[in-house]
Amino acid sequence: METSSTVANAGDALFRPVRSGNAFEETVERLLQSIRLGVVGAGERLPSERELAERLGVSRVTLREAIRALSDAGYVESRRGRYGGTFVNESLPAPPEHIGDGRKIDAVVLEDALSLRHVLETGAAEMAAARSLTPADRQHLTSTLAEAAAADLADHRRKDSRLHLAIAEVTASGSLTTAMADARMRVNQLLDEIPLLQPNLEHSNAQHEAIIDAILAGDPPAARRAMAEHVEGTASLLRAFLS
Repeated sequence: METSSTVANAGDALFRPVRSGNAFEETVERLLQSIRLGVVGAGERLPSERELAERLGVSRVTLREAIRALSDAGYVESRRGRYGGTFVNESLPAPPEHIGDGRKIDAVVLEDALSLRHVLETGAAEMAAARSLTPADRQHLTSTLAEAAAADLADHRRKDSRLHLAIAEVTASGSLTTAMADARMRVNQLLDEIPLLQPNLEHSNAQHEAIIDAILAGDPPAARRAMAEHVEGTASLLRAFLS
């Protein structure tokens, strides 16, 4: 009885409603947590799509996209038929132990990079929105936004980084831009270790547009909120795949 109660409580904790702003990213994180923590063991079936969608508070389309992403990454497989469903693979991919420069990935490295990014990027968006932007500033933001939106998978990360640096540049703070560039390099090294997920890229582009719209409208609180939501979505994916 005690073991059963513990498993039920863990499932309730993991399969609770996600925040709507980053529904896809948080759904991936919750499902991976349930697998990594053994709430749904190797070879076991996840709850039905209908039940998971209801418990997580997401659409079945979002849930299917998250399951497809985990299937492509080697964590689950979908089976058809009377006894079908989504099953956890017997053998799971091991999280990468090191990033490209040889440093070990651990909770301290991950959370340090994410915390620094959150502070710098939300602050930069707020500062940019508070400034009286020149026509050249505004053109810089809209052109880098368009380039990021048009980028294919292979070029997405570079164009995405350029847009975020453009936001720092229009604050007119050289020190902030330098700090942002350094922080972005650290985050990109982590992002290079996880798969590129098309639904996340589409969502990211929509969030980029909301951030730039708020900056161009001169609305610092909205720019900060939009950037916070955006970086939290990326953080969810990094924690899911690297923790």
